[in-house]
Amino acid sequence: MKDPKADFLKPLREQFGRGFNQALITLLAISMSLFHLYTAQFGLLTAMKQRGVHLLFGFLLVFLRYSFRKNGSTRSSASLFLDWTLISLSVIAILNLTLGFEEFMMRGGEPTERDIWLGIILVILVLEATRKTLGLALPLIAVVFILYAFFGKYIPGVWGHRGIDLSSFASYQYLTTEGIFGVPLGVSSSFIFIFVLFGAFLVRSGMGEFFIDLANTIAGHLRGGPAKVAVLSSSVFGTISGSAVANVVGTGSFTIPLMKRIGYRPAFAGAVEAVASTGGQIMPPIMGAAAFIMADMLGISYLSVCIAAVIPAILYYWSLLWMVHLEALKVGLSGIPKEELPRLKPILKARGFLILPAIILVILLVMGYSPMKAGFWSIISVILISFLKKETRINLPAFLQALEKGALGSLEVVMACACAGIVIGIITQTGLGLKLSGMIIDASGGILIITLIFIMAVSLILGMGLTTSAAYILTVILGAPALIKLGVLPLAAHMFVFYYACLSTITPPVALAAYAGAGIAQANPFRVGFEAMRLAAVAYFVPFLFIFAPVLLFQGAPLEILTAFFTAVIGCMALGGGLQGFFLIPTYFFERVLLIASGVLLIKPGWITDGLGIGFLLLIFVVQWFRKARSKLKK
Repeated sequence: MKDPKADFLKPLREQFGRGFNQALITLLAISMSLFHLYTAQFGLLTAMKQRGVHLLFGFLLVFLRYSFRKNGSTRSSASLFLDWTLISLSVIAILNLTLGFEEFMMRGGEPTERDIWLGIILVILVLEATRKTLGLALPLIAVVFILYAFFGKYIPGVWGHRGIDLSSFASYQYLTTEGIFGVPLGVSSSFIFIFVLFGAFLVRSGMGEFFIDLANTIAGHLRGGPAKVAVLSSSVFGTISGSAVANVVGTGSFTIPLMKRIGYRPAFAGAVEAVASTGGQIMPPIMGAAAFIMADMLGISYLSVCIAAVIPAILYYWSLLWMVHLEALKVGLSGIPKEELPRLKPILKARGFLILPAIILVILLVMGYSPMKAGFWSIISVILISFLKKETRINLPAFLQALEKGALGSLEVVMACACAGIVIGIITQTGLGLKLSGMIIDASGGILIITLIFIMAVSLILGMGLTTSAAYILTVILGAPALIKLGVLPLAAHMFVFYYACLSTITPPVALAAYAGAGIAQANPFRVGFEAMRLAAVAYFVPFLFIFAPVLLFQGAPLEILTAFFTAVIGCMALGGGLQGFFLIPTYFFERVLLIASGVLLIKPGWITDGLGIGFLLLIFVVQWFRKARSKLKK
């Protein structure tokens, strides 16, 4: 007879029975998730304590997971010593802060020598942990700013400052909420983590497979079907994963081979998936981590950010679908035979209920719940709803795995936010932020369009090799104040930077999402990157429009918004035809020029531009229709 107690403990033994190091990672990851679930429902700790505990969990998991040993080698005594030295220093530095913060306040904020040394150590730990999780790009940027903090007094002119000594730098970074423990880490420790965890539970319930099957049923049989499946499934799955690269790997392993099978070029297949996956971060209701940071920085609700993103996100995916359709027409591709595709009714019957947690999340946000509370109850709803079917059920092992995956999936964001905090602290401490907006305006001559081009370039360059949240934070503190000074709405200014931070993942030379797609498609990474830029042309263009016409961000009268949206949808079709060189039939050069002009005019709101755009589009339609009819007669 089986011991019921032994049966109950079996999932735990299976979860932890993978070696001491892995068991410790699992235990810490689960503890981290449970800590954030508790504070999401019952209230956050004080800012320094909440952020400190959040960062400590991040440090422990990073230093345990990314050992100093070489890949595949046995863990040596030296690597073990280094790993545990970093872990010990992390614990000492954070506990000194969280347990002794009241004492520090009683001292009137005067740091001790111990505080200064631990502050220096914490900065080094953040740089090292960020290097381990995200590579060298972001730590090197932070090091450049640190050097600027120490040696800026030797720089003549407007770029210089009075200088910062080591003690004031360390205490500012360690003991205030202006440095490492600033807004980005605060948002990560409150909002972002809960939504990453929500995504982990959705994936564990089988929602990812459901969306892929659903997209296949809807679009798989259409012309160029697999590419349209990639667009539809990635648009939804990307909101769950919150990472362009993770989305490429998650859905691209299925969609890219299918695209290649029906005749799409490998570079095109990889590019479609990269662009579709990147757009998941701008698709409401669950946008990427940067959207939460934006809401906090602007002092508005997360729901307001989601509403503003709706029209640009729809235009993004509509234009991508249209480009994919035109490519299929141009190459003469077909879809997947219907008999090879899953049927809609059985899919909805088997797993249609998995969409309910996302609907619950939206309802809770609309009802005015905080993102943390909404995320918490949405996670509870995923667990409860999963029990409707045996194959989707989140039992104890699945629950533990989701907790672990959620915590491990947050590490990049945690370290990016902590490292970005170093940069933000230096910018505020040296006064660079106040100077830079003036310098940008001076360099552009106060001309808004030139300022926008400067900030677009900075966003794309700083975003190379970084997560979207890190790229957004670095650029928004430098560029957004300049735009606001020139009269741009704060929401439009932040959204402008946010979009280009997202697009940096598909912009060569360092385009991480494109490179991930190229690896699956077995195509040249640069070719995939440039193909992705062409497919996402509308996305590169639209941010300029909502600066000049905030109506595209739902800022205006309902009729004005509806008209702008309708003409922009038609404009995307015209712009896509011009970029693809195909509308009804292949285009001549002058037709491409007029189609691109028509697209730009239609996407930009305004009666005059809309009238000109419609006129150009009708002209091209008539010319191509006659050419197509004539070619049929000749045959």
